[in-house]
Amino acid sequence: MTAAAPGPVLVMGAGSIGCYVGGRLQAAGADVRYVCRPRVQAALRAHGLLLTDRDGGRAELPATALQLLDEPAPPAALVLLCVKSGATAEAARQLAAVLPAGTPVLSLQNGVANAELAAQAAPALKWLAGMVPFNVAELGPGQYHRGTWGDLAAQDDAALRPWQPLCAAAGLPLALHADLRGVQWGKLLLNLNNPVNALSGLPLRAQLLDRDFRCVLAALQDEALAALRAAGIAPAQLTPLPPQRLPTVLRLPTWLFRLVAARMLRIDEKARSSMADDLAQGRPTEVDALCGAVVRLARSQGRAAPLNERMAALLSAPRPAPCSGRALRQALGLGR
Repeated sequence: MTAAAPGPVLVMGAGSIGCYVGGRLQAAGADVRYVCRPRVQAALRAHGLLLTDRDGGRAELPATALQLLDEPAPPAALVLLCVKSGATAEAARQLAAVLPAGTPVLSLQNGVANAELAAQAAPALKWLAGMVPFNVAELGPGQYHRGTWGDLAAQDDAALRPWQPLCAAAGLPLALHADLRGVQWGKLLLNLNNPVNALSGLPLRAQLLDRDFRCVLAALQDEALAALRAAGIAPAQLTPLPPQRLPTVLRLPTWLFRLVAARMLRIDEKARSSMADDLAQGRPTEVDALCGAVVRLARSQGRAAPLNERMAALLSAPRPAPCSGRALRQALGLGR
């Protein structure tokens, strides 16, 4: 299905999310250009772009149809900012150097503060916060697989409304929210599993079926929920379960968790966190944008979040090795 695009799209940082979202938009009729690392460029030039999903969906874009760039360049009616959180400020400055003032840039990054950080680095551009609810795994060179579901979300702005029909045609419905903060924190609560998954060395579904790993996630979420209550922030419900009930359900025996969380476990066997990919390839992780954000929110309310702080330290060590759920519990000082 194709739709009229309001103008060209520039994907800044085309990794798993950028290639998947940009590729789906291109398959739906958009003029998309991809700014990506040499490794990704080489794979796309050799293999093209293959997009699949857990329900058998498939879209293929040949290498000759892909516009691959080393650096951002105009024109761009919309920029999708998909770089890792640690690269936000530098990417913002690069965009501001070549794009007209007021160009809308939608952050599709993990964490809750990237749009604000980008605005500080490049105030002339129009920065918009967004949220990607689904998981995308790189299965091979140029092959990206969506293993979970959910609709894109962004702060409501007139600049984004014309893009909603294209997003819908691409199979990426875009929901606009007057206040995105609760949605972002609802996603961050779920993303606290990213470092757990990365250290497990397992696919997401297999990791979630290990109670020790689930108990670690529950403890991280408990700290985050306490900080959110203190700050007066209500996280949005992005799963069949309210955020406040997630830690309790995660701690259930696995046989009961399978029953209570059956809808949560509708995860493709191939799905894994992007942080697991980063760890496997020796790249810096986004743990500071996740666990670090919890620590900073807690401190702003005169509280502590020691488990999230320890998790951030574990993922910041040089090439941490995969470990069992029991070993991770012990490393964080969690009892049975």
